[in-house]
Amino acid sequence: MNMAVTHGLAIMPPPFSAGLDVWSQSTGRPGTPTYDSAGFAAFVPTDPDYGGCLEIQKISATTRLRWMGAAPIMPGCYLRIRARIKAMGGVLPNVAIAAWAGTAAGVQVGGLTTTGPVTSLTSYGTIVEVSAIVGTGVRPGVDMVWPTTVEIAHFGIDLTGPTGGVVRVDDILIEDVTSYYAGELLGVVDVRDFGAVGNGSADDRPAFVAAIAAAGMRRLLVPEGVFHIGSDLTIPNPVTFRGTLSMPESAVLILQQDFDFPAYEAAFGNGETGFRKGLQALFHSSQHIIFDLKGRRIVLNAPIDMRALVGFDDISSRRVLANGLLDAAESTAWNTVTVTRTATYNVSNAHRLDGISNVAGVPVGARVSGVGVGREVYVRSRSISNNRVTLSQPLHGGSGTQSYTFERFQYMLDFSGFSSLRNFEMRNVELRGRGRCSAVMLPEGGRIFRFLGCQFERPRDRAITSIGGGCQGMWIESCQFESSQQPFNAQDRTVIAFNVNANDTKIRNNRAVLWAHFGILAGSGHLISGNHFFQGDTQNLGIRQAGLILTNKNCSTSVTGNYVDNCFLELTNEYDPQPEHSSGFSFGGLSVEGNIFFAINVASSFNFIVVRPFGPGHFLQGLHVSGNVFRTVGTRIDRAERIDTTFATLAFNRFRNVIFDNNAYNGIDFPAESPAVIVHDQNSEATNWTVGTGDKLPFGGFARTVTSVVMEGPARDSSNATRYDMPFTEVQQGVNNNQVRLRWPQAVRGRALVTVRVDRPL
Repeated sequence: MNMAVTHGLAIMPPPFSAGLDVWSQSTGRPGTPTYDSAGFAAFVPTDPDYGGCLEIQKISATTRLRWMGAAPIMPGCYLRIRARIKAMGGVLPNVAIAAWAGTAAGVQVGGLTTTGPVTSLTSYGTIVEVSAIVGTGVRPGVDMVWPTTVEIAHFGIDLTGPTGGVVRVDDILIEDVTSYYAGELLGVVDVRDFGAVGNGSADDRPAFVAAIAAAGMRRLLVPEGVFHIGSDLTIPNPVTFRGTLSMPESAVLILQQDFDFPAYEAAFGNGETGFRKGLQALFHSSQHIIFDLKGRRIVLNAPIDMRALVGFDDISSRRVLANGLLDAAESTAWNTVTVTRTATYNVSNAHRLDGISNVAGVPVGARVSGVGVGREVYVRSRSISNNRVTLSQPLHGGSGTQSYTFERFQYMLDFSGFSSLRNFEMRNVELRGRGRCSAVMLPEGGRIFRFLGCQFERPRDRAITSIGGGCQGMWIESCQFESSQQPFNAQDRTVIAFNVNANDTKIRNNRAVLWAHFGILAGSGHLISGNHFFQGDTQNLGIRQAGLILTNKNCSTSVTGNYVDNCFLELTNEYDPQPEHSSGFSFGGLSVEGNIFFAINVASSFNFIVVRPFGPGHFLQGLHVSGNVFRTVGTRIDRAERIDTTFATLAFNRFRNVIFDNNAYNGIDFPAESPAVIVHDQNSEATNWTVGTGDKLPFGGFARTVTSVVMEGPARDSSNATRYDMPFTEVQQGVNNNQVRLRWPQAVRGRALVTVRVDRPL
């Protein structure tokens, strides 16, 4: 209820700028002296804080200011009087809301409390707000409880304490706050009316249930207090929280009409708790699929174990967390847990480490490092009874027993406890790690985890980590990744934006700033397009790390339309437990098309596409590099492509379906082509023409196939006669097998266009 609306009553005093003749120096009754004639007060039109205000010098023990308008006092109505005041000079006084209370006939009603809480001014220029609530009922927060015999009041302030000080008072406000108390009149049901006590210990859930049953479609009011709810509670009504709730960690609160973060924050009086309880409810409610943060910032002091929060570990229905900021507070809860254990690895059980003492101390989700361990290998699960851990990927170092280090990074949102989580989506969420923690750890199993329009700002170690198969079909789209190691030289960075263990991811239209690696991808069937990832620094002749690392030899992947900036694309088999090639597919199944490869001031040994085999016998089969731009600035490099022979090289005599065509090369000495069109000029007659490929063939490979020989002009013999014979070809000639020979029936000279490939069609 609002009296100004329902009764047409004017309860708001006019501003001081309208004149001081309606402001009394005493009771506010007609005929009392006004401030219009007061020599100790004046209207100030241009105060920097208030605009117009009243300046008063305190000249008596109690200096009073009362509005001469008669504010009506009605049963069931509650008025709040507010004033803002600041000390300007002299002795600092005390201030309180005060009133004269009387009957409609103007007779004062005695024996009442007519002043609100007293506030002492303690500094000059600081604005202090004083307020008091007046009403006819004994309700929480009512400072002046008056009987129904009081029908009118004159409100204002009292200045008490020492005299001589000067204060300025802003316009006094009188508001109808009956809605705080008159629930029935406003369609609000107060849970206290059904027995809720709000003392923080008694279980108020039965009272809430009774209030919900009685409310129908009306709004539920949770007044001031702390209301303990001992078990799950669903509130189908709209609800107003003036007090807060306390609940056990496992108890679920579902606010069906107010399912967003601001409502949960209001319910628990704390942003972090409200976020946790709202996220918990998202997985328990069948009425909602989106928990909307409404653009709000939530400060997290510790990792959120999503499996422990939710209470079960297999979810398939689509759920969305959207539109907000998660911000990591400084806390020891983010510290990395590091343990070292001796373990035995056997290639016949390629995903296991056995014989681990105190395996309970090895955390699930820990990153494994040691001799023979590839990048981004994690503990997927553990068996305490068997002294064993299961790994996300095999190791390449062969069987044996050695010491391994396990590092457990701490993540804002940790889904690692889920055995299967499908169709979870994060949309327009910023995760601000501040160099204190990592961002998201994916579930052990599941599929189609989606990150859309998210921002990962300075995670300490990782932005997105997969420890198992929960990355199957993952989307990372239109996201921003900002490294916590941007000031570091490129070779010193260790942070990684994301890794993948499973198949069929879509990595599209993202921007990644100065990471050690943008992505490390096992599995196959990946679509990587439209991304810009840059990893340079200010060093001259700088060292660079890989931007994308594909660890499945035959990855069936498309890398299209990306901006690969001061980093390179690496193909490797570091997750192969028996890395020497014996059968099956080798490196390939990869299309690299329409990308921009750019580097500035890099070492001359730098290359844009690197194959790094970990065992002998590997080769290329199905590599298509087409329509790309390869460019260096400041330093020229030899080639765009290279084999890293640290562990092994490739078998050039086994290349199949390797295409490098229609690429543009700038600042690169030996552009790679296959098929490569070689222009050979034979200036003297010979039956054996040796045609060099000029280091054009990719990876310095063999000249394995000649697909055409076209004479540009006639072949002529020593008599200058035109010869119409055709030569036959011999491939893999010369010391490096990178030449071909044209064999003629008789000695001729001329120009030949020879198309040479680094592979064989069969």
